[in-house]
Amino acid sequence: MIEPIELTYELEFLPPGRTPLRRWRWSLWHGAQLLAAGWRVSATHAQGAMRVHALRYVHRLHGLHPLRVEQAADTDSRWAGGPIAVEWGDLRVVLRPRALVGAAA
Repeated sequence: MIEPIELTYELEFLPPGRTPLRRWRWSLWHGAQLLAAGWRVSATHAQGAMRVHALRYVHRLHGLHPLRVEQAADTDSRWAGGPIAVEWGDLRVVLRPRALVGAAA
């Protein structure tokens, strides 16, 4: 197992706009660098999108091309707002909420 890379994330509920859709905005960070951002209709789908982008980023850092990373989105249910570790092969990513990292600094 390779030493885990720590990324931070933000996940927030957006108020309804012109359409009555419930939306969740997410963003994924490595230090001060924004890696990916977007929105999904449910918190679970937003968490899955963050998990997939995090795994793709970590593979790219190690010069690897991931296969079927989308399957990693189905591994867990809700995160409950805390840190989570995602493993895919020998690579490991630790996702922490930005609010917790900022409060500790």
